[in-house]
Amino acid sequence: MKLLLIGAGNMGGAMLQGLQSYNITVVETYPKRAEELKSMYSNLNIVEDIPNLDGYIVILAIKPQSLKALHVEGCADGLISILAGTKLEKLKAKIDSKFYIRAMPNMAALVQKSATSLCGDAQLKDIAIEVLSSFGVCFWLESENELEIATGLAGSAPAWIALVAEALSDGAVNLGLKRDISYRYIAALFEGVGTVLRDEHPAILKDKVTSPNGTTIAGIAKLEEGRVRDSFIKAMRASYEKTKEMD
Repeated sequence: MKLLLIGAGNMGGAMLQGLQSYNITVVETYPKRAEELKSMYSNLNIVEDIPNLDGYIVILAIKPQSLKALHVEGCADGLISILAGTKLEKLKAKIDSKFYIRAMPNMAALVQKSATSLCGDAQLKDIAIEVLSSFGVCFWLESENELEIATGLAGSAPAWIALVAEALSDGAVNLGLKRDISYRYIAALFEGVGTVLRDEHPAILKDKVTSPNGTTIAGIAKLEEGRVRDSFIKAMRASYEKTKEMD
């Protein structure tokens, strides 16, 4: 299998951490970024011009607004697009390929921990999951609408979680804990709780650590005063609606 990664900016570069184990050609049109990648990955074929797509599984990782100006030749064996808000219909009109997949990874691909949603042609499903699993866990969805909902989880929620982490750190620092310790503590906390949540229902985990008239329920009461759950639900809707606008 030959892979062609078109675009190696923030997300494409993050994905490359896992994709480098494949037979992959990387297209980066910005000379400065191309040179940077060559110094980081001396074993990879990094080019500035897009080759003929024949025989490649193409991973399209450019900015959505750059699609209109993209010029390619040939017919790919498969196309995996991570362009937010760009429907399969639009991809098919622009790029020739035997099969098409839309995917939404997140920046945790940097440490091979991305939660990646994908949907599209079932004929490309197994290959797409194999490739995208090189930098995390994949979730196959049945429709583009489900993918657009999941975009809030895969693409936007890392920023919201980071906001929560920063707020918790601010709270700890306000009480007297050193900033560097609070950040390291929160990172370890999130990693541990994330592992537990693989097998534990969130409500059950909450109940297990919430004692009557205890410290945890006191904090939850304050969070409910701030309508924290309502805010996250509204954030998901705002993300979904913005994704729909981008098409």
